[in-house]
Amino acid sequence: MDVVVFGASGRIGKAIVQEALKRKHEVTAAVRNPESIELQHERLQIVSANILDPASVAAAVSGHGEIISAFGPGSGQENDLLRAAESLLEGMQQAGVARLIIVGGAGSLKTESGEWLMDTPGFPEDFRPLAAAHAHAYEIYRGSELDYTYISPPAAIISGRRTGMFRIGLDRLITDEDGKSSISVEDFAVAVVDELEEGNFSRERFTVAY
Repeated sequence: MDVVVFGASGRIGKAIVQEALKRKHEVTAAVRNPESIELQHERLQIVSANILDPASVAAAVSGHGEIISAFGPGSGQENDLLRAAESLLEGMQQAGVARLIIVGGAGSLKTESGEWLMDTPGFPEDFRPLAAAHAHAYEIYRGSELDYTYISPPAAIISGRRTGMFRIGLDRLITDEDGKSSISVEDFAVAVVDELEEGNFSRERFTVAY
């Protein structure tokens, strides 16, 4: 497949690019600063793009079939998530590209109590605005006409290794027998590229964890 990855210079984006290349896909890393990508590969192209600018998005995705957004702004830049969602929708529409996979947030996953994760007592207060922005962005994608898939991570994405073994759920936070919710960044990338190849969750959200 021929896939464009926004946010390819981030921790999760890099892992997705590496996983896609490992599986013989043609990858275009769309980043604001191309010098931030040190990886070199015969099937990797690096282009300059601003995910917050619809015209830039359209130029980056034109002629490609599949788009992955691993864009993840930091604390204090929550509004950029919403701007990026709107920009992706407009730019992809301009370019005539419909398939989008989004790396989203975990805050709006339901817990055993029925509450959203970000509304539970132990959720870090500092992360709540970003979690709320992810939830709002999800609604933007849901209201679009794109063939989107929204992938919510578990509560923690940790450094680890690629096992290819994890559980899959929909709108409910996945926890282990100790109540922990986590996955390695390498296995999260496996889940993203699995969806790229298989397309099991068209216009749906899903989540993964050990």
